[in-house]
Amino acid sequence: MERRSLDALIVGAGFSGLYLLHLLRRRGLDAQIVEKAPAIGGTWWWNRYPGLRCDVESMTYSYSWDTELEQEWSWSERYSKQSEILRYIQHVADRHDLMRDIQLETTVTGAAWDDATARWQVETDRGGFDARFLVMATGCLSVPNVVPFAGLDDFAGGLDGLGEGLDAAGGEELVAEGLGAGMGGGFDRIGLELLDLDAGGIEHGEGARLRGVGGFLR
Repeated sequence: MERRSLDALIVGAGFSGLYLLHLLRRRGLDAQIVEKAPAIGGTWWWNRYPGLRCDVESMTYSYSWDTELEQEWSWSERYSKQSEILRYIQHVADRHDLMRDIQLETTVTGAAWDDATARWQVETDRGGFDARFLVMATGCLSVPNVVPFAGLDDFAGGLDGLGEGLDAAGGEELVAEGLGAGMGGGFDRIGLELLDLDAGGIEHGEGARLRGVGGFLR
């Protein structure tokens, strides 16, 4: 496969990756983002559980380097939902023509520093890159962390991560692993939807039961 030579290769198309691409372009550098997901958004794409929203005020979470955008964009809620955050980041990418330098559905499989050329040699499942700078903008909340409970391999029921969708059939019991701040919001929301008080995309039935057990955060 053909190797592309760059000033900078950025891994990850979340908020930090997109800002870095914009910044490096302004400084005259040839930069490219590679992203494993089929869309931009970073952690906001990978995590899609019911009730997911920002835990700081929307204006605080938005980009401050585009003052015109700050005036033009109107957040519908004080604490934005995941879906609105994805619309916002896509709008930013379109507004600044970032998509032309973002390669989606691309997984980095290896990277090595070459002392002879003083450049990074990066391998992906869709070809290689040769770059002066390699920036890992992958964040810390995009990889599912399944706690290795004893007997988990023998469990006959369904096992879903909060970003992987849920399907609660009638009469089933759901056990939510993890009781941190993020889990709390999803846990409460899932409970409401299972009771059919605010259904939003989860297939559910009468009599589903929900309980939680402690877990760990990655």
